[in-house]
Amino acid sequence: MITWNDFEKIDIRTGTILEVSAFPEAIKPAYQLIIDFGELGIKKSSAQITAHYSPATLIGKQIIAVVNFPPKKIAHFFSECLVLGVYDENNQVILLQPDKSTSNGFKIG
Repeated sequence: MITWNDFEKIDIRTGTILEVSAFPEAIKPAYQLIIDFGELGIKKSSAQITAHYSPATLIGKQIIAVVNFPPKKIAHFFSECLVLGVYDENNQVILLQPDKSTSNGFKIG
């Protein structure tokens, strides 16, 4: 169990995917994402979402991500946020996203 104070330390925000690139150096199939978080700026992320999404379907998609992790080096790439999703029955990620459009950088609570 965590406390409410523990949960409040997690900074979860909305963002919009601006760019998607293949990431052949990743151990598991992944994309490199460039995401706009409004006032928080632009952040990069590596996301293992290739099973359900093509690059073309991701551009402009609003997502939900944890934005206060330290950068994580994956091959030559630094991932600056964690895009959130749900694992399906095949352990493939389905993205979490707001059901209505919001401004980038809005805090999840």
